[in-house]
Amino acid sequence: MTVAATPLTVAVRVKPGASRARVGGRHDGPHGPALVVAVHAPAVDGRATEAVRRALAEALGVRPATVSLRAGAASRDKIFLVERPVAGLSEVLRRLRDGSAG
Repeated sequence: MTVAATPLTVAVRVKPGASRARVGGRHDGPHGPALVVAVHAPAVDGRATEAVRRALAEALGVRPATVSLRAGAASRDKIFLVERPVAGLSEVLRRLRDGSAG
């Protein structure tokens, strides 16, 4: 019998319109410690949110389809849900927040 992994909730602080995409760093926001994600896409028509969703998936090593927005569609402070997280994902997320991921 296979045990389903518990979905992982990730608080994110978005920096739209950045000169380059970057995932890493910590922001103490309204949802607690948040991972900072800078994207080139502007905050127009959900483009920045979609870019963040994809960048987050890539940084965490999961398929983009497993990452979904749960709160904050019109805010820089968002909550994403990662379905079927892989082993060690919480540690990867911690290193990204702390800025120690390579």
